[in-house]
Amino acid sequence: MAIENTVQTEDELVKLAQVGDRHAFAKLYDFYLRKIYDFVFFKTMQKEQTEDIVSQVFLKAWKNINSYKQNSFSAWLYKIARNAVIDFYRQDKNNKNIDDFWDLASNDDLLSQANNSLQLQKIKNLMVDLKSEERDIIIMRFWLDLPFKEIAQRLSKNEGAVKMSLKRILEKIKGEALLLLIITSPQIENIWKKMN
Repeated sequence: MAIENTVQTEDELVKLAQVGDRHAFAKLYDFYLRKIYDFVFFKTMQKEQTEDIVSQVFLKAWKNINSYKQNSFSAWLYKIARNAVIDFYRQDKNNKNIDDFWDLASNDDLLSQANNSLQLQKIKNLMVDLKSEERDIIIMRFWLDLPFKEIAQRLSKNEGAVKMSLKRILEKIKGEALLLLIITSPQIENIWKKMN
């Protein structure tokens, strides 16, 4: 995959970063910052914590760039981000289930400030009932608008498996809830971003 506005490929930038080229890593950082930020934000729904976690993700990636041996830098970075979110919730003793945490339940202000609080409540209930990986697929596909190929790389799965997982998730989510999720996903994203 070629990174936009450069002649170097991602693999070339990674190899340069592995020999200490900070400029090459900076290009990788610039390319992935928004994607990693959005992923972490949708897992925490808290701006300050997201910023802290994202900085930890890229610091860890830089420190461990020499251990990178996979064929997908995106998937490697995504795993670091996912683990950082899990670590964040592990440190917070008030959270009972680290991997399946969805942080809308404790944020009553968000629901009361939103014009469509009923829709937000329905989406919250819908997301709570999904497994962590299912939420990740929904977030990446509908809210981050990622192609199946990139979702598959981030989850270390093949593209067909991700499509089948999404099909099963959508079968699980039926009727009004499915329509609400698909129609309001950009609207919900904008509401959350404005409030943080």
